[in-house]
Amino acid sequence: MALEEGARSCLLRVRNRLEQDIKPSYLMDHMISDGVLTVDEEEKIRTQSTRKDQAVELLELLLRKDNHAYISFYNALIKEAYDDLANLLHDDLPNISPSVYKSFPDGCTPYVQTVLSEGGVPQRPVVFVSRPELVNRIREKLYRLQKEPGWVTVFGMAGSGKSVLAAEAVRHHGLIEECFPGGVHWLSIGQLDKPDLLAKIQSLCFRLEQSLDSQSLQRPPNSLDEAKERLRFLMLRRYPRSLLILDDIWDSTVLKALDIHCRILLTTRNRSLTDSVSGAKYEVEVESGLEDNKGLEILALYTKTKLQGLPEEARSIVRECKGSPLVVSLIGALLKDKPNRWRYYLCQLQQKQFKRIRKSSSYDYDALDQAMAASIEVLPDEHRDLYKDLTVLEKDIKIPAKVLSVLWDMEPEEVEDILEEFVNKSLLYVDSNNKPYLYYLHDLQLDFLVEQNRNELESLHTKVVRQYQQHYKDGHPTSGDDECLYWIRFLTYHMAKANLSQELYALMFSLDWVNIKAQIMGPAHLINDYVEYGPILDKENSEVRSHFQEFLSLNGHQLEQRPFPDVVQLALSEPHNSEVYRQALVKAQEGASRGKLYIDWLNKSSVESLSLLVIHPHQGSIYSACFSHDGTKIASCGASKMLKVFKSKSGEKLMEIQAHDEEVLCCAFSPDDRLLATCSSDKKVKVWNVERAMLLRVFEEEHEEQVNHCQFTNTTRRLLLATCSNDKFLNVKLWNLNKPSSQNTVFGHFEPVNHCCFSPDDNFLSTSSNDGTVKLFQVSSANEWKTINVREMFTESDEEVLVKCSTWTADGKRIICAARNDVWVFDVETSDMLLEIRTNRLSMVQYCHACPTSNLLAIAYSNYAVELWDLGSNKKMADCSGHLSWVQRVQFSPDGSQLLSCSDDQTVRLWETKKVHTSSAVCLKRDSDVLFTDEEIIVSAADNCNRLQVRDGRKGSVMFQSEEKSSRIRCTCMCRQLSAVVLGQEDGTVQVLEVPSGRLLATLLGHTKTVLHCQFSQNGQTLITSSEDTTIRVWRWQSGECKVLQGHKEQVRCFSLLSKSPTETTLLSWSFDGTVKVWDIDSGEKLQDIEAHREAILSCHVSPDGCFFATTSADKMIKLWCCKSWQCIYTLSGHQDCVRSCRFSWDSQRLATGDDNGQIRLWSVKDGSLLKICSRDGKDGMDSLHGGWVTDLHFSPDDSLLVSTGGYIKWWNVDKGEALQTFFPTGSALKKIHVSPDFSTFVTIDNIGILYILQRLM
Repeated sequence: MALEEGARSCLLRVRNRLEQDIKPSYLMDHMISDGVLTVDEEEKIRTQSTRKDQAVELLELLLRKDNHAYISFYNALIKEAYDDLANLLHDDLPNISPSVYKSFPDGCTPYVQTVLSEGGVPQRPVVFVSRPELVNRIREKLYRLQKEPGWVTVFGMAGSGKSVLAAEAVRHHGLIEECFPGGVHWLSIGQLDKPDLLAKIQSLCFRLEQSLDSQSLQRPPNSLDEAKERLRFLMLRRYPRSLLILDDIWDSTVLKALDIHCRILLTTRNRSLTDSVSGAKYEVEVESGLEDNKGLEILALYTKTKLQGLPEEARSIVRECKGSPLVVSLIGALLKDKPNRWRYYLCQLQQKQFKRIRKSSSYDYDALDQAMAASIEVLPDEHRDLYKDLTVLEKDIKIPAKVLSVLWDMEPEEVEDILEEFVNKSLLYVDSNNKPYLYYLHDLQLDFLVEQNRNELESLHTKVVRQYQQHYKDGHPTSGDDECLYWIRFLTYHMAKANLSQELYALMFSLDWVNIKAQIMGPAHLINDYVEYGPILDKENSEVRSHFQEFLSLNGHQLEQRPFPDVVQLALSEPHNSEVYRQALVKAQEGASRGKLYIDWLNKSSVESLSLLVIHPHQGSIYSACFSHDGTKIASCGASKMLKVFKSKSGEKLMEIQAHDEEVLCCAFSPDDRLLATCSSDKKVKVWNVERAMLLRVFEEEHEEQVNHCQFTNTTRRLLLATCSNDKFLNVKLWNLNKPSSQNTVFGHFEPVNHCCFSPDDNFLSTSSNDGTVKLFQVSSANEWKTINVREMFTESDEEVLVKCSTWTADGKRIICAARNDVWVFDVETSDMLLEIRTNRLSMVQYCHACPTSNLLAIAYSNYAVELWDLGSNKKMADCSGHLSWVQRVQFSPDGSQLLSCSDDQTVRLWETKKVHTSSAVCLKRDSDVLFTDEEIIVSAADNCNRLQVRDGRKGSVMFQSEEKSSRIRCTCMCRQLSAVVLGQEDGTVQVLEVPSGRLLATLLGHTKTVLHCQFSQNGQTLITSSEDTTIRVWRWQSGECKVLQGHKEQVRCFSLLSKSPTETTLLSWSFDGTVKVWDIDSGEKLQDIEAHREAILSCHVSPDGCFFATTSADKMIKLWCCKSWQCIYTLSGHQDCVRSCRFSWDSQRLATGDDNGQIRLWSVKDGSLLKICSRDGKDGMDSLHGGWVTDLHFSPDDSLLVSTGGYIKWWNVDKGEALQTFFPTGSALKKIHVSPDFSTFVTIDNIGILYILQRLM
């Protein structure tokens, strides 16, 4: 049977589109299963080198095949979600019948109607909705019976529409004429005993004989054997090539009685029934049932309403029916009689009141509970109880047999056999694509089980918990396989449902459980547990629950790292009064007694964490994040090209989509939260269905440059989407989602438009542009209403003014714009400037957003900060520190209670608006000095107000604070003997101050540029400073006498005395000019001038024995020098990036070096050989090996340990080169670490100004 001309023409017409889009490997599996493609043909197609070549070959083959192949290809497209491509082929689907009958729908000619009527095939239901994919699959299998007898089994769960589909499949002229000219005979079976079965066959024989002639009538057969032989004779001799349809088969004895070597189509819930009979066998599974639109169509037909006229409850009813044609039809029949009961029946469905949903129909059961119960009653007694245990499963969750092996205390193989029986009886589904197989219940089956066993739910869940505790009494599973994942994910759920409160407390208030679940499932599931079971946990201790929840919320981004961090060490950074810290301290002390290294943060009480939640959703910068309008979800997008949606309480991922081909610049929820819009550098605007994670619309023709921003109207009254782009002229557009092109193009700007925003009442659209203006347009007409010239506000500068964004106050009377480092508030009616917020920052304002419920304004900056300002008082109310890079977006939640921010540091942070306040903890700069005494840790550093502070590190008290300096403080050092502190400034000034009085002891003038480093001699009488002006100055600071050491050609960042001796006068200096110079500081004479490296020297260190010094450079090389000959004895190579730091061991036998890729190498000083490479296995996709440059290194006194700084602090076993511990600061980019002589205390400051006094737990 050649391919119909219409189908051939259609294929040729859409061939190019198909070749562009289809993935042949996905489609060919279905076509092989349908028998229209051979394995050899598949292999020939797969040998083609590209996907497109494979598509070309497949379509060439398809054009040479018949109508069945075309239908199979069409069905494959539908199965693989190529709905748009399938629609192109639909109108030309072959009817597989002569053209004379094409005028009859589906080939159902008068001849067909007569044949089916005579054979007792049921007519279509009064309310009928077509399911062409399934019908075509059944017909395709029936065509296999054209040349030989066999069995076609249509199987599925109760109420899935098997009988209607079977009847519809044979309602086709071509099928009957070509395959079953002897007729089609229908026999309804059901649950029968032998006498009833005999009576059914007697009736069928009588009907067949009566159709022949009166001479053929015989007495009815008296036994099943006689009946079988009579039917065999009739079907083979009198009705050859006829089809016998057996509807609703439950027992294989029925099939044995009808195994008469003829053509049989049967419907059943038990797919394995045909195992007991002989002949060719084919199967069609009726899976999850109707799509939503089909369900709505049924309701519309029953209630005689147009689809558009259905009430809002209709869609909810269809969803609650879970795709079951039976349930939708029962509800439709009820509504036909009682059309005002939409809300009532929806409530009955939601409350699983299946017994109340009953209506007599042609179906054997008039209520769903009866249909479900009938399936279960045929199970053996012992299996019925096991099936009841499945009541405890969560919806849409697939489980491996090993989980039930624990629950039922059986061998996995025995469990698999039982589950196979359930699957065969359509009581359970199996995902055979997974190995081992995963099993799951249909939603309706689970609903039925829950309703049927409602009074036993607690005991069923208790059984699960007790069996788990018995099986895993020695510890939780950690294998990471499907069974382990199930228990770790759902153990808390079963405990909560079993009302085992004490077990739930013990589990969730345990750091061990946090460690295991975070490592296996990630932090979001854990946070979700604390949110979901919060009411139960709070009965025991709400404070402890909040401790654990806050710990996970603020450390979630760390717990997603691989290798997985030490949870105990992370927990040691929690507040001292936290239960998390208390448990961590006990575990750390136990670990320390066994030689494990743990670090306690002594002064953490001075730092309050203000973030409510930290999410790390993307690899790469995050350009946009937004709340849903109900506040429960957050969407984010950025450089990764992905769109992701999370729960706002826990950070649990709900959706992840590869949204665009280039960076995604903005995302926005529709006012009903059902849609998400995205726009991108790829010039496209896309609209997504949030619930189904499905692309609905693409607008790709009209914007010719990158699309910067998108926003929906605030209400659904007249839903529009606004977008703006870098186009020169047509850069602002309004889209009606029901139209393929923009509804309006808004004219006015002739430079790129960065942002667009609807007024609260949706009457106006504000646009912010690189032309220095904000324009307000009337939405209804797209006409310009007024222009606010922000550029005029910057009268002192000729530079261009780029307006980044605008935001409306809640009353719609004021509009706020951001440009450069300023924020301006304007009156909408008059365009008058009402307020200027001057930030006094070097950074740029990236974004601002007005709170919808208060007078607050959130501002995001390029210097990593987020600030809250009160528009009424023009005062800064809060400073939210925590981001480690540019903050790109801020947004308040719809109720104003929360604020989110997203940043180039790859995180989204959530802030509680009330909790965030101006922090009393002053931020310190990273250039610092520390003195360690037996009792005290004294820290000297500049603060963010450019004052020098001297602090007691242990107590946190400020011992001394200078007045604010006019020139930035760039370095500091302290003198132990004289209680003095030095500061060096950007203007070259050096000052010596007395501590704690603050009295100015000396002002030393001479440097002409920034002072980069300062250091006292051992006796405190001499002060040495180096500068960007290329000089080193040696001061007798009390007298003002100064020697200038000149010779370097570029800045001198550091220097070192050759030894710690009080009489040492030899000084080494190194510079960006690549040289090392040796000086006598008494005479000022240059002793040596060494051309050390071709590029800048980044670090230098003298060995403790004074025999060697090492230099490292931007040229990626390390050189080892002899202090006697001043000659290079070894050049060490191997680093792949700038070598930033170096340090000799205390015995002068090893040298440690660190580079800008985070790698640390250990070298032998004796022969220059490489001993170890640290960090080799620590790299992940978003970080360097050390979270940044390795900036500082220190050995322990016994040289067994090494501490290093970068993005975080790491401690190493020197002999093995293995990391022993990692401390994650709140910020990053640590410059140096100060280490106490006994290697027990460590002091550093991060890039957001937090001081860390860390102590090793002993």
